[in-house]
Amino acid sequence: MENCLFCKFVNREYKTDIVFENDDFIMFKDINPVAKNHFLAVPKRHFKYLAEMTEDDANMLGRIMKKISELKDLLGLENGYRLVINQGDDAGQTVPHLHIHVLSGQKMEWHPA
Repeated sequence: MENCLFCKFVNREYKTDIVFENDDFIMFKDINPVAKNHFLAVPKRHFKYLAEMTEDDANMLGRIMKKISELKDLLGLENGYRLVINQGDDAGQTVPHLHIHVLSGQKMEWHPA
């Protein structure tokens, strides 16, 4: 997508501090962290919503989730972590490219709306 910030990170048009990368995704620290450890896992293929996924995208997302759990030492996930995928404006999705927030490093409260 031409004006997508995360696509620009993936394509190295904009610099970001990548902490992990493979064929499926990049991962970097969130610039506005809401937890001691706050990373974003960004698929290299652009789509905004889970509803837009192809079967291949769904398989890729499964691989990303598995890899996140394997990166527990690198990401500081030893004592637990939270994964968040915001979908749409009402949910707080600010970049129109599906991404997974990985939060850890502290006790996190749950505040349902």
